Amino acid sequence: MKLNNKVAVITGGARGIGLAIAQRYLAEGARVALADIDETAIDEALATLPEGSDEVRERLMGVRLDVGERASIDAMVTAVSERFGGIDILVNNAAVFDMAPVLEVSEASFDRQFAVNVKGLFFTLQAVAKAMVARGEGGTIINMASQAGRRGEALVSTYCATKAAVISLTQSCGLDLIRHGIRVNGISPGVVDTPMWDEVDALFARFENRPLGEKKRLVGEAVPCGRMGRPEDHAGAAVFLASDDSDYVVAQTLNVDGGNWMS
Repeated sequence: MKLNNKVAVITGGARGIGLAIAQRYLAEGARVALADIDETAIDEALATLPEGSDEVRERLMGVRLDVGERASIDAMVTAVSERFGGIDILVNNAAVFDMAPVLEVSEASFDRQFAVNVKGLFFTLQAVAKAMVARGEGGTIINMASQAGRRGEALVSTYCATKAAVISLTQSCGLDLIRHGIRVNGISPGVVDTPMWDEVDALFARFENRPLGEKKRLVGEAVPCGRMGRPEDHAGAAVFLASDDSDYVVAQTLNVDGGNWMS
């Protein structure tokens, strides 16, 4: 019970890595708010996620969040604080993905990825950090980056740039907020087998003239561990960075990618 009675907000929490982290946080005793733009996905997660007694269900809530809208972010912080009394942990997980050759990247795609992956992440962090400072009990913030933020990829220029920005923001925000007792760190996943990767595979099939499923198979085989990551592979790192076990870890981004990238 490393997170007993802690309150955690997980953005993009209704599916994939966010949902896997939520399940582990509940098992570790936390109270969890699933914050997601997809209300149907929230309802499905709330219906299926809790395992155990009614007490577990009482430690779980859903809240609609559009990280692209400041009013939505503020409303989420208010709703969670009113329900659970404050926020101790933020997992900044919400993100979008698109890809295209540099000569074909549209302004709309560029703007959307930066609006969600960078601007939305930053102002969610800011709003939660303000609430943490006002409460005076510190907190932990975990930004979900990507191995794409560690290097460039020919077809993924914009997404790579957004995730590089996440790593940089993690460093700067970590150095600034530690004086308030708020630790900011990040997790950098590699290739993860979620429904989104089927969409990614289809885009690679289009731009690299591959059959469907081939790119997904190849990237999995290329991982030193021999397979793609699974959402639950990231839950342990998320518990570590949110718990007292990482009290002296500040402004770092931890690679959880099966050995794909070393830094």
